[in-house]
Amino acid sequence: MKKYIALYLLVALSLLLASCAGQTPTPQSQQSQPTQPESAQPTKIEEAKKPRVALITAQGGLGDRSYNDSGYEGLMRAQKELGVEVKVIESADPVGEGEQLLRTAAESGYDLVITLEYSHFDPLARVAPDYPNTTFAILNIAVEGDNVVSVIFKEHEASFLAGALAAMVTTMKGNELVNPEPIIGAIGGTKSPGIDKFIVGYTEGAQFINPDIKVLTAYSNSFGDPAKGRELALAMYEQGADVVFQIAGGTGEGVFQAAEETKHYAIGVDSDQDYIKPGYILTSMIKRVDNAVYDLCSRLVNGTLKGGTVIEYGLKEEGVGLSPMKYTKDKLPAEFLNKIEELKAKIINGEIKVTDITKQQ
Repeated sequence: MKKYIALYLLVALSLLLASCAGQTPTPQSQQSQPTQPESAQPTKIEEAKKPRVALITAQGGLGDRSYNDSGYEGLMRAQKELGVEVKVIESADPVGEGEQLLRTAAESGYDLVITLEYSHFDPLARVAPDYPNTTFAILNIAVEGDNVVSVIFKEHEASFLAGALAAMVTTMKGNELVNPEPIIGAIGGTKSPGIDKFIVGYTEGAQFINPDIKVLTAYSNSFGDPAKGRELALAMYEQGADVVFQIAGGTGEGVFQAAEETKHYAIGVDSDQDYIKPGYILTSMIKRVDNAVYDLCSRLVNGTLKGGTVIEYGLKEEGVGLSPMKYTKDKLPAEFLNKIEELKAKIINGEIKVTDITKQQ
């Protein structure tokens, strides 16, 4: 019995040694690595939050083919090219609901709230201090505040050029759209410094060409009443004006209609409106609201948008100017066009000073 047990143990030992001899050691690089403690695990970087921008439209709203639409175009370009999250806020009464619109936008968490409505200067001064983490921007007027950016356009400079061109064209010989009388007109949306800024510049430009020219003025008291614009323009054309500058947003649609009906000229505003009534819109006084809105968004994205500042856009900055006159340029003498370029250069270099009525208030 002892012999059999000894033989069994010998066989078992032999098998064990053979098994160990046949194993290949695992290389250190292939061996399982110890699990890192949870605190040492790499963390995923959270995607940067997109800046959020709200745009409050002004009287007349979207679809005016002028001021508001230009601002909207700049916002859409910022959304596409800069990746900002945007929202357009419209109101049937942007003047009366100004404070509510500003507060709603700020409380909704927008990083930048831009208002196109000039009359919001008063409510903005009250609202901005309550939302120090929100940057507000307002166009066409300066408002004090550590978190307020004011955007000012030098519309008077480009309006001077529009008036000078109108004064040359109004007595132009051989042009069936004008009469011999040196009379032109301007129709504003409201009687206010922001609108009179255009009219004063326009008048100074016209008088620079012809000191004896007559400039008719009227106000529609609305930025969205084409019927009123047509009525006022027809009255001016009947009084001998053959160029009427509209500074009334959507109301200007009626001015363009009257120009076509009576076979005279109108001048567009804010956007290049020459295409609306081709041949009857002499030029447009362009205000690059789109560029201003885009620039504000760009500064927000790159961290250079600072409250308590005023940003100005004039002829020098290409923030204002006249349209290319696609439909009328070939009907105008080269001397007229050259004169406009000469006046533009003199305004930029300071040789001609155009009155900014808003700085005299």
